[in-house]
Amino acid sequence: MPLTLATTSPGEPEIFASLQGEGPSAGRPCAFVRLSRCNLACVWCDTAYTWHFTGDNRPHRDDETYERAANQVTLDEEDTASRIAALGQPRLVVTGGEPLLQAPALARMLAALPPHDPPIRVEVETNGTVAPPPALDALVAQYNVSPKLAHSGNPADLALVPETLAAWAAEPKANFKFVVASPEDVDEVLGLQREYAIDPSRIFLMPEGRDSEELRARSVWLASLCGQHGFNFTDRLHIHLYGDTRGT
Repeated sequence: MPLTLATTSPGEPEIFASLQGEGPSAGRPCAFVRLSRCNLACVWCDTAYTWHFTGDNRPHRDDETYERAANQVTLDEEDTASRIAALGQPRLVVTGGEPLLQAPALARMLAALPPHDPPIRVEVETNGTVAPPPALDALVAQYNVSPKLAHSGNPADLALVPETLAAWAAEPKANFKFVVASPEDVDEVLGLQREYAIDPSRIFLMPEGRDSEELRARSVWLASLCGQHGFNFTDRLHIHLYGDTRGT
């Protein structure tokens, strides 16, 4: 079964090389593949073109929906792997949408990557609601888990699944990245950190924002709170470099 990818333009899959903009690998050169579809609906999502298709009435702050045919493309696993390998990058970031919704096809695609010395280091970005199957887990070096807080607009019973969060907390390959829009969001992070006994060194707080001005304004107080609680601060480097655009 082929993978379902997001597009940079109609018919063109979103596979590209750039610098990782967020989290523990920020600033490192990577290949990226963006998969389509998501099981959540964050009101501030900056990749709504991966899920907010015509007929989807879930709220989003832009109040815009996207034509599925222009924003989604299928590609067989071997072709996807070949395009990724051609970028010649030492890391691959699999993002979305929610990539783990396509875990079986994703595992086959990663297994199809041609030999590379050293092997390509694979990172998977996930909202933390779906557990990876063993066949995929064996091929992943790092998970960037981003549980969605109340300000995302998702019901807590969908966004914060206790047994799945507990499994991620016990996964040594997982780091946690929380999108923060107000200081009150950090209180919610602290509650989750205590509940699931997550070491603060594994937690990254990132300001919510889609332009440099918004990010910088929130970074001032968020950086202070990171220092206070022993969390890591992460910016959104790609926004500062390229703006809120696809394929970056």
